[in-house]
Amino acid sequence: MEAVVVLFNRDLRVHDHPALAEACASARHVVPLFVLDPAIEARHRRDFLHACLHDLRSSLRALGGNLVVRHGDPVAQAVRLAQETGASAIWASEDVSSLARRRERRLAAECETHRLEFRLFRGVTVVPPGALTPGSSGSNHYRVFSPYWRAWSGTAHRPVLGAPHRLRLPPGVEPGELPALPPEPYGIVRGGESEGRRRLDHWVRHGLASYAADRDRMAGRTSMLSAYLHFGCVSPSEVVERACERPGGEEYVRQLCWRDFHYQVVNDFPEMGRRDYRDRDVEWRRDEDAEAAWREGVTGVPIVDAGMRQLRAEGWMHNRVRLITGSYLTKRLGIDWRAGLAHFGEWLVDGDMANNSGNWQWVAGTGNDTRPYRTLNPLRQAKKFDPEGEYVRRYVPELASLPDDLVQEPWKVRGGVPGYPASPLGGELTA
Repeated sequence: MEAVVVLFNRDLRVHDHPALAEACASARHVVPLFVLDPAIEARHRRDFLHACLHDLRSSLRALGGNLVVRHGDPVAQAVRLAQETGASAIWASEDVSSLARRRERRLAAECETHRLEFRLFRGVTVVPPGALTPGSSGSNHYRVFSPYWRAWSGTAHRPVLGAPHRLRLPPGVEPGELPALPPEPYGIVRGGESEGRRRLDHWVRHGLASYAADRDRMAGRTSMLSAYLHFGCVSPSEVVERACERPGGEEYVRQLCWRDFHYQVVNDFPEMGRRDYRDRDVEWRRDEDAEAAWREGVTGVPIVDAGMRQLRAEGWMHNRVRLITGSYLTKRLGIDWRAGLAHFGEWLVDGDMANNSGNWQWVAGTGNDTRPYRTLNPLRQAKKFDPEGEYVRRYVPELASLPDDLVQEPWKVRGGVPGYPASPLGGELTA
């Protein structure tokens, strides 16, 4: 094969990239392409993405190639570049979102029209969506996590691939300019495969062993790999392989299995981000003031406000707090989970459609939770997982001087706390 265009999307790495590895092994020339879509320009993910692209270009240059950057419609740009370079094929990684699947169908049709080979490779998940199906339920996917976890754990995973040794662009290809990096990028993590691999290495060596004991402690840091997984800077298969080799890895791998679980649900139910997975016949309240207070972190519930402020400040939120803030919005305030999904999708650097939708429907009781009426009491959760108020004090400075016994219940302070709501939305809480 003379030349192959490898279209990058949410797979911004050179290690364990099946499409790239196969192209380098099969073709004389490889054209790595990323198309900047003007529809994806929110700063919270834009800065991270741009750092990923700069790092990917450096890695490809070290292999003897380059990252070709174009602007506009990915389908049109990929086909045009294939024609310009004499490539006979366009290869890409398979994804599950509605947007990705529409793009894949369009690309397949255009490749057929222009007599180009089109191939999709697995690699966004550990186990491909649709590879595991329950034997007797009549469903094309698992609806409950525990049996999926058992099946997933017993499945042989594909081998992790190394980075290619060499890559050559066709002569005369203009790489194109990358967007400049801002001096102070948004969020608390810097994008790119190099940084993602560094964090992965540090995590498996120094953090993994205590994960099961510390994972719900809100003031602590977890692996912080979610954004790198979302953008494909690290391979989920490699993360699982490396975690399994270390003490304490099983509980962490279980969380990565949740990621695959949501992907296989969305693969079979692509409307996951728009309509209820399970019909609960809920009549959601419309309360713009309450919703705005939740978004801004001024509900009067310290643990909720801390989480919502962390989201805006860092583009990230501790997973336990994501569940608490989501349960508070949907179960206590009675506001539609789609409002929460949209807000998280706007601000999270790791705003993955499948996981974000799956988790929001889980807390709302419309998704894959076998206990749909479960409610997470924010005060009880705060006292259990932030007992000294360290997390709350970090993000709600109005409460920083309160003693431990009041920092989670400021409504008990005589005369109130200056600058902070006197009582929580939805009424006072009891643990």
